[in-house]
Amino acid sequence: MRVRFWLLDASYDVVGGAPEVRLWGIADDGRRIVVVDKSFRPYIYVLPKGDVKRVVERISRYANKYNILSIERVSKKYFGRPVEALKITLASPRIVPQLREAIARLEGVEEVLEADIRFYMRYMIDNDIHPCGWHEVEVEEVINERKWRVDAVYLAKSTPRYLGSSNPPELRVYAFDIECYNPYGEPNPERDPIIVITVKRSDGQVKTFVADDKNDREAIRQFVEDLLSFDPDVVVGYNSNRFDWPYLLARCRVHRIRLDVSRGGGEPAPSVYGHYSVVGRANVDLYDFAEEIGEVKVKTLENVADYLGVRKKSERTLIEGARIHEYWDDPAKRPILLRYAIDDAESTYGLGEKFLPFAIQLSNIVGLTLDQVGAASVGYRVEWYLMREAYRFSELIPNRVERPYETYRGAIVLKPRPGIHEDIAVLDFSSMYPNLMIKYNISPDTYVPPGEPVDPGEVYVAPEVGHRFRKRPPGFYKRVLESLLKARGEVRGKMRGLDPESPEYRVLDERQKALKVIANATYGYCGWVGARWYKREVAEATTAWGRRVITETIRMARDLGLRVIYGDTDSIFVKYEPEKVGKLIEAINEKLNLDIKVDKVYRKVFFTEAKKRYCGLLEDGRVDVVGLEAVRGDWA
Repeated sequence: MRVRFWLLDASYDVVGGAPEVRLWGIADDGRRIVVVDKSFRPYIYVLPKGDVKRVVERISRYANKYNILSIERVSKKYFGRPVEALKITLASPRIVPQLREAIARLEGVEEVLEADIRFYMRYMIDNDIHPCGWHEVEVEEVINERKWRVDAVYLAKSTPRYLGSSNPPELRVYAFDIECYNPYGEPNPERDPIIVITVKRSDGQVKTFVADDKNDREAIRQFVEDLLSFDPDVVVGYNSNRFDWPYLLARCRVHRIRLDVSRGGGEPAPSVYGHYSVVGRANVDLYDFAEEIGEVKVKTLENVADYLGVRKKSERTLIEGARIHEYWDDPAKRPILLRYAIDDAESTYGLGEKFLPFAIQLSNIVGLTLDQVGAASVGYRVEWYLMREAYRFSELIPNRVERPYETYRGAIVLKPRPGIHEDIAVLDFSSMYPNLMIKYNISPDTYVPPGEPVDPGEVYVAPEVGHRFRKRPPGFYKRVLESLLKARGEVRGKMRGLDPESPEYRVLDERQKALKVIANATYGYCGWVGARWYKREVAEATTAWGRRVITETIRMARDLGLRVIYGDTDSIFVKYEPEKVGKLIEAINEKLNLDIKVDKVYRKVFFTEAKKRYCGLLEDGRVDVVGLEAVRGDWA
């Protein structure tokens, strides 16, 4: 039989010495299921030097000790250079770290690669499986011997086939928030109980679980019972990975009870990127997405909810955090505390409605599961996308290397003309940095080191810094970015003609935003010292070309008689004279071969003396605030 399902979470375990990947999802008929695939095995790559046959013989001596299943000679590319590598397949992922260390010490081994990729991520990369996407697989239903909290358990009889990222199923979402007794300031879970747990569910129910004076055991039990009864797909909190989950777990240890809320059985567990994994569900800390809103300086729940229009601070109950215990101890004030807790849960749920559509598309594109994609830094998001593309292009994935921090000159930001200006147009380059990287083939594998002889006609030379990049063949980054920009263009094309209020339009809009975010972050990733594909010269050259483009654009604007008020990274602010602005756009398209458009027009805009800090009144009456403490706006 065949099953069609939407992938929510992925995990693995080793059972009887063999690994099994578990794909937790939602079937197209609404059932919550898990598909178990026992067919995949871990592997690593070895780059040999010298006599390859001798290296194979040396590795073969470890076959029994480390349960090596096969050693294959394969043709790959490494930073664009054709190489012969050895692919070593093992019986269990638990053996990989030991084998990696043993092989790295062997004579004739230059490098061991791809030994640090998590097993279920390796499985998803190799099989083109995407979180938050639909898949189809041939299965056999099996008995749920482990008592997993699902409607059906299936054994995969084929590799799941990715069908696409169309509308997600109706997700059961569960928002929660806890309030803790804090008479001594910062609450201590070894001493201070949880006095209120409040939840809001996607079925509309709002529930409050209240401690019995200072005893929170029953409140926690009721919370767990409600969560398991509702059986959410997504659990959202605000700062929950840093506070709520660890505090709940600590209180459970005090009471010697288990916080068993996962679909796979077990407690939330600390995992990668500092998030807590709730197996079979997506635990999403919305604070991770709020951190990316630069306009809100103090990112309290009430500030972010107010800014995004979820709930005005003037329309909700507010209590100073340090005084929560006072409201609990005073019977007359306790109802105010309970109202405050409900407002927190409802605000958290509202933020989930704002952030989750984007998070789902970002997860699907980069390949990190929904619970991880928010917790991961921008660099890791870009990197997982690059790793998927590397597999597609048969490129070996470099190891992550410890290296000292290096600085490089960034984008150009003009000092603004302070004061109030009227009729100001913002001209914005379309994906300027990705397009520059494509145009000049800027990539780690096309970089020509100083002193390496090359025909001057075969390279692009970056202004100011002098870094050289081969014009041919197309570099890894160029191919990746062309694919990203093409995908975004196709999505935007599908949006045309759709009702902006339709679910289809909203899904596509979030997807094009996610594609844009990844494309625009790629150049910065190159200069991140934690990057696998680190190359400072790539980031440095990209910003150098960017500075030249902005400088040339400003010169062209002034030649046309346009007054330039400000410039920042990939945009300039000029006095809006439609005819002259139109000529400037034509000149840029013709001379620089880059797309630029009028992004917005301010009726009035106020600049401080500081860069990246201004606010303006748009033509439609909205107020646009950048770099200043904001009250309201549009996150999108």
